[in-house]
Amino acid sequence: MPFVPVLHAEWLKIRTLRSLLGALSALFAATTAFSAIAGVSDTSDPDFDPLFMALSGVMPGQIAAISFGAMAVSSEFHGGGLRLSLAAVPQRGRWFAAKLTAVAVPALLVGLVTAVAALVVARAGLGEAASGLSAGEQIRGVVGCGIYLMLMALFAAGLAALLRSGVGALSLLIPFILVVSFVIGDVSGGVTDFMPDRAGQIVLYETYDGRLGPWSGLAVTALWTAAAIVAGAWSVRRRDA
Repeated sequence: MPFVPVLHAEWLKIRTLRSLLGALSALFAATTAFSAIAGVSDTSDPDFDPLFMALSGVMPGQIAAISFGAMAVSSEFHGGGLRLSLAAVPQRGRWFAAKLTAVAVPALLVGLVTAVAALVVARAGLGEAASGLSAGEQIRGVVGCGIYLMLMALFAAGLAALLRSGVGALSLLIPFILVVSFVIGDVSGGVTDFMPDRAGQIVLYETYDGRLGPWSGLAVTALWTAAAIVAGAWSVRRRDA
């Protein structure tokens, strides 16, 4: 079967599952709301970064992006859904590529719209504190935010395919992001700079130090995502439906 009809079928699945649309809505709502709250925060801190403060709602919002990617794939493992999908599309690699594309495109588009909304509402609260942000920095932050959220959704999708469970993928990823990054991140000697979340979030900062920059940080996140996708593809191709 050609790729386009397979992609259309996978897009219909995502569009008709309320939980997936709810996850995308939660991504927009949570990110925008938390960025609005951050916009009225104290700006006298010497480490204050106006771009990161404006986009800081991505920290809780990314949980929704991860949930979207994991649930989009794990829904296939309920009620014999995967058997039906593979009966219609025997080429497992083509089916999995279509599934990932159907995850990536809405995650990227919603991520970009969310980043713009978060930046607008946060800047309104920050006022003069954000006046030094250049157009290039803001564009980089918005585009990087959209790419980062897409990569995290795909990372979760790959893990869900490997584990054949959305709950399993979420049980690994969410504690990984919340515990590793925020609890041991500052005492690990810089190792967590190469974790998928920490590396990708560099693009959200106006200024940055360390071995990674905005785009090299996203490249590290992309490598983690690629590894999860390869593992997920192996599971889809080798294991029984």
